Amino acid sequence: MSTDKSEVLQGTLDLMILKTLHALGPLHGFGIARRIEQVSEDVLTLNEGTVYTSLLRLQQQGWIDSEWGTSENNRKARFYAITRRGLKQLAIETENWKRISGVIGRVLRLEGGKQL
Repeated sequence: MSTDKSEVLQGTLDLMILKTLHALGPLHGFGIARRIEQVSEDVLTLNEGTVYTSLLRLQQQGWIDSEWGTSENNRKARFYAITRRGLKQLAIETENWKRISGVIGRVLRLEGGKQL
């Protein structure tokens, strides 16, 4: 069960990172994490280690690229950007998420005594 939970959370975080990079352009890891937290209205608190693990996985898939640059604090930082392959994957994952969240919504609306 915990493996399934981890996979769902990883996939969800990957989707949110891809969408953030698509919407905002290149960002460093800290900026990505803070933006997702802001959009979630602080419902989500992201561990930087988890974000960087996801960024590494996305880069290995070829869905994002990175290059070194200077942050707004004048510090050296790795900036990530979505690739063409990443855009295609974002479209696929967005459709999957819509379908799955629709199913979850229907299940949650079930009344007592009704069968699936």
